Amino acid sequence: MSKAVAPMRVLVVDDDLEICNFMETFLAKDGVEVKTVSDPEAAAEEVKNGGYHLVVLDLMMPKLDGVEVLSRIRKVDSDVAVVIFTGYPSLETAVQSMKLDAVDYLKKPFDPDEFREVVDRVMRKKGLLRSPEENLHRVIGETVRNLRKEANLTLKQMARRTGLSVSLLSQIERAESSASISSLYKIAVALDVKIQDLFGDY
Repeated sequence: MSKAVAPMRVLVVDDDLEICNFMETFLAKDGVEVKTVSDPEAAAEEVKNGGYHLVVLDLMMPKLDGVEVLSRIRKVDSDVAVVIFTGYPSLETAVQSMKLDAVDYLKKPFDPDEFREVVDRVMRKKGLLRSPEENLHRVIGETVRNLRKEANLTLKQMARRTGLSVSLLSQIERAESSASISSLYKIAVALDVKIQDLFGDY
């Protein structure tokens, strides 16, 4: 049996509430504990008291810019991983961020797959890797969802083709339920692929 992994704790600092809500939903799908802060002046104190593994920090905010917030964070926690997000990238801010040991500097709107790679990299560094089963479920879920979308099929259409419920298919795609071999076979037939294709590059 695989050892359970401790949940990763992430702090999102962004004055855009829409971004905060999206990040909370996006990261929660991977079992990540997320807290959002819209006031940059509160970020360092939150990091000091919160025990976070990763801070996602917007560069352009009122009151304080992201580089100053990062500088304050480093005074209270030299180890927490920080990813900078910005809609206005520049060489100067990128260099400043890297000098303050930011692990990455991503442009808005960000690529979810690219960001997930950054999160996985931080998890590996912090010893918070997902168990093999969790990784496999996530890979299968993402592969099924991508193949279904490529085939222009809705979940309802997939349910009719496979004889599986919409709810179960949705849970498989979100890696919230493990699929039996029988279910995977039905999904593969419905998508006209080999069952091993559902395992992606795993």
